[in-house]
Amino acid sequence: MTSDATGSMPIGDYLARGGKLTSPENVPPRYRGELLRLMSSFVDSELAGSAGFADAINWAPGIRERIAASRITLEKADHAERVLDLMEDFGTDKALYNKAHDWAARVSRDTSVDPKRQGGDMRLSVFHYPLTGWTDAVVMNVLMGLATLFALEELSHCSYQPFADVLGDILPRERRHMELGLEGLERIAAREDGRAEARDSTAYWMPRVAETFGPARSARFERLREMGLRHTDNETMRRAWRAEAESRLGALDLG
Repeated sequence: MTSDATGSMPIGDYLARGGKLTSPENVPPRYRGELLRLMSSFVDSELAGSAGFADAINWAPGIRERIAASRITLEKADHAERVLDLMEDFGTDKALYNKAHDWAARVSRDTSVDPKRQGGDMRLSVFHYPLTGWTDAVVMNVLMGLATLFALEELSHCSYQPFADVLGDILPRERRHMELGLEGLERIAAREDGRAEARDSTAYWMPRVAETFGPARSARFERLREMGLRHTDNETMRRAWRAEAESRLGALDLG
């Protein structure tokens, strides 16, 4: 199969050599399916993350924290819309998509969620668990924020250029979300009772965030790598995230 971008070169060879696709017209069916799955997972996770974090606005202990929580809630919804705009080019109905699921729905804290899928949407498994208060929300925001940075850095080099460009624009704002969480965590960790609560939340969220990177051995990763949609394997990314998270937490005596 060929496309306008590849001339006479088979599209698989073109992608394997680092080629980029720029419009739905150039995208073969198998590639389209994997690309839309990546986009849907991002959109659903951002919508679920925004909906779940909305409660944290009213948990905030001060005006500065309230503003930070409001910003994160707003911008995650905006990020979802930016990628939904790309999905519209593939025939997705954006208005219906937003109404398709209850983005605030959560399971109980002690439920074991299958990392592959839970419910009807494609949010990452970590977004099925509820937050229990301000400290819990801040810890989750820091740990998942760090994981998001690794994931977006990876996908911002993917072979579908419009998706890569949008994620490249989103990446600095997601970095700021993590930094806002870290600023809040520093204030929490300055108190002895705050450190104890944050350690409990860290123990809860670390394994659940780790699951978001996917299985260590993944046939799907190999398919995505061949298409130029992924480059770094799941376990390498998970190890890098864990090292960064442990360094950040250790500096606050939360390790």
